[in-house]
Amino acid sequence: MYKNICVAGIFALFVIFGLTSCGKDDSGQSVTNISKSGEFRSHNMGQNCMKCHVKGGPGKGWFNVAGSVFDSQKTNPIPNATVKLYTGVNGTGTLKYTIEGDGYGNFFTTEVIDFSAGLYAVVVGKSITNFMEQKMVSGKCNDCHNQSSNRIWVK
Repeated sequence: MYKNICVAGIFALFVIFGLTSCGKDDSGQSVTNISKSGEFRSHNMGQNCMKCHVKGGPGKGWFNVAGSVFDSQKTNPIPNATVKLYTGVNGTGTLKYTIEGDGYGNFFTTEVIDFSAGLYAVVVGKSITNFMEQKMVSGKCNDCHNQSSNRIWVK
């Protein structure tokens, strides 16, 4: 009798507090994972980061913006570039977010990014700044910039 009450009590806690995994994986939602200039902890350069860093995925944290930056030949990673997200085209309007790229050339953040009105990306290197003229409504940068011909690049 006592065992049945304990088992029933534990089951009730799982149901009440949502401790079951039953297809729902929110474990990465509260994980902070943000790229920083000079750090070397990212991987999979040029791939769609959000294949893994999403709800239910094996990556650490759920990315809201992520991608890779290459050199002007679009072949080698550019370390420590900066991605800025503005409300207006060509770096106009309000600067809403700044994301530092890491030492491997990847940039990523789990911070909440509001794309509801669309944002314009500016990628800053040491000697060149490139502007994305199309409005972004998603932060899956490598999802579109995945071929050598259309990679994100700076100098």
